[in-house]
Amino acid sequence: MPRTKVHLLYYKVVDDSEEGSFDRKSEKLNLKLTKQHGYHVNPFIDPKLKLRVRVLATLLPLFITPQSKEPKTLFFPSWASSNFIFTQPISGRNLGVDVDDCRMINMNSHELNYLVYRYLHESGFTHSAFTFGYEAALNKSTIDGNLVPPGALITFVQKGIQYLELEANLSTNDSDIDEDFSFIQPIDLITKNVYELQQMINEKKQNVQKAKNREKNKGNREHEQEHSREKDKEASREKEKEHAREKEKEHAKEREKEIEQEHVRERERERQRVREKEREKKMEIEIHQEREREKERQMRDKERELEREKIEREKEKAKQKEKKNEELADVRREEDKIRVKQEENVTTEVGPEPMEIDNSSTSLSSLIPNSDVTVLEGHTSEVFVCAWSPAGSLLASGSGDSTARIWSVGDGPCSSNSQKGPLNVAVLKHYRGRTNDKSKDVTTLDWNGDGTLLATGSYDGQARIWSKDGELLNTLTKHKGPIFSLKWNKKGDYLLSGSVDKTAIVWDTKTGEWKQQFEFHSAPTLDVDWRNNVSFATCSTDNMIYVCKVGDNRPVKTFVGHQGEVNAIKWDPTGSLLASCSDDSTAKIWSLKQDTCLHDLKEHTKEIYTIRWSPTGPGTNNPNQPLVLASASFDSTIKLWDVETGNLLHSLVAHGDPVYSVAFSPNGEYLVSGSLDKCMHIWSVKEAKVVKTYVGSGGIFEVCWNKEGDKIGACFSNNVVIVLDFRM
Repeated sequence: MPRTKVHLLYYKVVDDSEEGSFDRKSEKLNLKLTKQHGYHVNPFIDPKLKLRVRVLATLLPLFITPQSKEPKTLFFPSWASSNFIFTQPISGRNLGVDVDDCRMINMNSHELNYLVYRYLHESGFTHSAFTFGYEAALNKSTIDGNLVPPGALITFVQKGIQYLELEANLSTNDSDIDEDFSFIQPIDLITKNVYELQQMINEKKQNVQKAKNREKNKGNREHEQEHSREKDKEASREKEKEHAREKEKEHAKEREKEIEQEHVRERERERQRVREKEREKKMEIEIHQEREREKERQMRDKERELEREKIEREKEKAKQKEKKNEELADVRREEDKIRVKQEENVTTEVGPEPMEIDNSSTSLSSLIPNSDVTVLEGHTSEVFVCAWSPAGSLLASGSGDSTARIWSVGDGPCSSNSQKGPLNVAVLKHYRGRTNDKSKDVTTLDWNGDGTLLATGSYDGQARIWSKDGELLNTLTKHKGPIFSLKWNKKGDYLLSGSVDKTAIVWDTKTGEWKQQFEFHSAPTLDVDWRNNVSFATCSTDNMIYVCKVGDNRPVKTFVGHQGEVNAIKWDPTGSLLASCSDDSTAKIWSLKQDTCLHDLKEHTKEIYTIRWSPTGPGTNNPNQPLVLASASFDSTIKLWDVETGNLLHSLVAHGDPVYSVAFSPNGEYLVSGSLDKCMHIWSVKEAKVVKTYVGSGGIFEVCWNKEGDKIGACFSNNVVIVLDFRM
């Protein structure tokens, strides 16, 4: 086909659009559309504008006449102008219009024959194509085959089918037919004319309308059926209500009968209560008579007891005379033991030279006389723990007899008389029935910051909170094993406990409920200690130390390093350093700033049972004195450590058995120690020597200073608690 230039100067688009023009230089179609299409359109088409005209691009070549200089008008249905999508500036090529001439409408038979020939050849019908070309004399054709695109015949047939489909769907009343547009099968488009196609489309529309009418009628019938069913249901409900009313009447009659029967039974019970009261009165009379007889027996027993006491007092006076003589002999023997022990340890100690005790330091003048000692008797089993109240002169003690006691000591000097009377002691019973129940042993206790409350922990796994007068305020039940350690925080709103059940629990002391349980250890928890009001540390027989915080479900810090059970932990006065001691014969100092220990203290030869920080250095009442750590061991020694360097300052040697407890005086100048050798020594920290000694009659489990520093409490294995005056 020869190609000639198309000069499309102007044409007009009908259907809700205004005029447009075609620029032959830029080959761009410019449309000015109304807002009905839903777009804000500039005078020139934006490249991003999407104008939906589904079939316009395929139809324009059928409407455009080449070489036409007069304006042309294109008419097409409204649905067509809303479905084609322009995605780039519109040109003749975009619209399907070749800028060069394409005389599609004026096609002659020779050109059609050439298209058929090309179709046969492209489809593989070689012989048919050859025969057809020969008969049509295509060898004489002037058509340039290179300009004819492949599949040209199929393209024209498809466009013709599309045109027929549009023509069949055209409406004569200039109305939108978007909803009623019907696609037609290609075979129908080929075999039928436009009139037949329109008839077929009308039949389809009528069928659709009939289907809609049937659906509507069906809906009406279903509505009527539903209405009928509702009436039936309503009648059924009325019958059920009537039946229910009948049943309710029957139930009312039955209830009346039951009420009458209940009145009869109540009258019978009243007669029974009267008879029961009469029997109780008789029993009360009998009990009263029995009590009177019991009082008489008790009076007789009391008289006999007074007689026995007189005899015992006479015997006691005789024993006291003998005891004074024995004490002098015991003192001399004790001096010899201390001297021998000191000589033995001098040759074995490593590091700084241990304390030397000369004859003057263990002379009779260093022994605490009985006149400066008050013996508190009342416990019926060994006394494990004791603690002074931060306010007042109250000393608390806990024993294996299932009781704790709060002793009112007084501010004056101690007396040599034993204190037995009930006027100066409150007994805190941890049992309901029999006494000396080992499951109720009081294993630990601690006063709150202002001395108004005392917390105790016992072997039965329960913690208890008492008033300073001995009234039980709360019983804290959560642990499943004995409680070995119990501490109040400084604020006094939380109580921390550590148990054999491998856990530590923070208790809300206001409500008596547990706040949080920490289950990090794999073995019994031996000791706990607060760092501040919300952070604390725990240690265990699993060799581990955990630093925890209330509200956190994981440890803040984990300290690993001990090779044996960790017996005790203590924070320094500032809460920045943590000391620990273990069965591996070492004590360690830890810092939260590093994972490994700051100092590893290895001078002891046996298990270290306890440790204490001196109340000196920053954050204390004695800021100008250096901070010191004391450790007490089963090797019978106490060692004092320089916290800055980790070096051993002094090794205090005087005890002959394991040292269970040490405590610094409030001013940090003295240290008291208690041992299973029955001796309590008071040491000068500066001079590292014994300044006072008390020899008891049982092993010492714990020692403690009062807040003024003028009294020391100690608990013994022979069931007594002693208080002694300290004056230098």
